[in-house]
Amino acid sequence: MQRLNLRIPGPTPLPPVAYHLLRERFQYFRGPEFAALFEEIADGLRYVFQTRNEVLVLTASGTGGLEAALANVLSPGDRALVVITGVFGERWLQIARAYGVDATPLRFPLGKDADPEEVRRALRTTVPYKAVLLTHNETSTGVTNDLQAVAEAVRSVEEPPLLLVDAVSSLGAIDIRTDEWGCDVVVTASQKALMAPPGLALISVSPRAWEAVEMSRTPRFYWDFRRMREYAARQQTPFTPAVSTLFGLRESLKRIRTEGLEEVLARHRRVAEFTRRGVKSLGLRLFPDESCASNTVTAVRVPEGTDADEIIRRLHDEHGIVIAGGQGPLRGKILRVGHMGYVEEKDMRKVIKALALVLRKVTSSTDSGFGGS
Repeated sequence: MQRLNLRIPGPTPLPPVAYHLLRERFQYFRGPEFAALFEEIADGLRYVFQTRNEVLVLTASGTGGLEAALANVLSPGDRALVVITGVFGERWLQIARAYGVDATPLRFPLGKDADPEEVRRALRTTVPYKAVLLTHNETSTGVTNDLQAVAEAVRSVEEPPLLLVDAVSSLGAIDIRTDEWGCDVVVTASQKALMAPPGLALISVSPRAWEAVEMSRTPRFYWDFRRMREYAARQQTPFTPAVSTLFGLRESLKRIRTEGLEEVLARHRRVAEFTRRGVKSLGLRLFPDESCASNTVTAVRVPEGTDADEIIRRLHDEHGIVIAGGQGPLRGKILRVGHMGYVEEKDMRKVIKALALVLRKVTSSTDSGFGGS
């Protein structure tokens, strides 16, 4: 069976060395070898997060990291403003309400980014918010929110709330200056731009957020940041970690540092621009406003009269390329092409060529207005 070319919003393709390290022998996670591995990873994570904060390592998915952040920083009854530009913003809202947080949604039209001025206005209330929850990069719509501008809006109010950032599909590919911008909690996952296998959530926690952790009344055990911090001080995790994934993450972090973070971010911009030009050359239209189009996933409208599922199936069956469809209200209406992590323009050129061939087939018997060339 051929190895599939994953061009979805995650998991993403791994560098060859990461595949090799999945077969690495296990280490005892209470031994000195693991401590050295843990410390090397911690240093690499601080580099990518652009922070001096401690970065916690959890064996969990990105969603587990989001839940852990809520469970540690907020208490039942706390007020939170949830900025929503798609499905994953809605997930933030669902998690917050599951923990009894008094969560208020601030929704923006699908395909648009969050307006920092509307965030600022929403925060001007007589009863202050304890936190703002923001999805930095919304893969369901291919939109990147202006994190720096939203962070400035959050800090501008008289009693600035904590800023909790879902950076699952952005960190390591789109600029996030955790300390400089005043992000209190930043959550990402191993299987996206960090080019490691699934299995790890990685969370930066600011001094302000640690104060909130100490005050939180939310019950937690496995998710307890205090326990994680205690064990991290001796280069360990409280519970059994995903050891093989940590080996892969170490190598990917080395790769990012060798390339240089600025160049990594610039490469993602180039690949994203190449992809957007490519799909537009096929007569396709981007779903989001191009001014806020993501550098890790391109969302395109499905040509009228064509079947999104058939396009996805043919790319898989005939070309070994896996892309994603729309989620929620956008199901059947858009295609989503991922380009983060271990990716170059040449990889996306293959996707564009295959997409052109598939579109010619699926539109040959329809009057879809497809004008590929």
